[in-house]
Amino acid sequence: MNLLKTSLLATVLFLTVTSCSKEEEVVANEANYSIDLNLAQETDWEMANEILALVNEHRVSIGLSTIARDQQYASAYAVEHTKYMIEMSQINHDNFGDRSRALKDRGAVSVGENVASGYDSAQMLVTAWLNSPSHRSVLEGNYTHSGFGIMTNARGKYYFTQLFYRK
Repeated sequence: MNLLKTSLLATVLFLTVTSCSKEEEVVANEANYSIDLNLAQETDWEMANEILALVNEHRVSIGLSTIARDQQYASAYAVEHTKYMIEMSQINHDNFGDRSRALKDRGAVSVGENVASGYDSAQMLVTAWLNSPSHRSVLEGNYTHSGFGIMTNARGKYYFTQLFYRK
């Protein structure tokens, strides 16, 4: 019995640690959702453009519409979150409700998010997300726009936040 509980706990911990996609249904408290739009320029746009091209290539291959790049609010919020993950030295969805509510206050109908760290190329990242059912569902979700927070920490390790939303 203890072995079963230990195994179940290890499985739950493993799934919790490796799951890094988030969709909707988060209720945020009243807050100030203002953001410095200049943050959006801090992302690695070369990598972001490669990721978006791969995501859109996949979406088209299964009959979905492409997603447009958002270099304003969604990317500013994504960069802010990526900086937070770098500071914490871990990937997470902390405060996703705030990012979701902020985008909804600007006209989004639904919001999703994928996060990751440690991948060295857009291809490696998108392949990993497509091989994960939870990430794949966000990539294939009913979204029209995407913002990016792609940065490296002091040791050169990449951290990624990709926000998806539908207007």
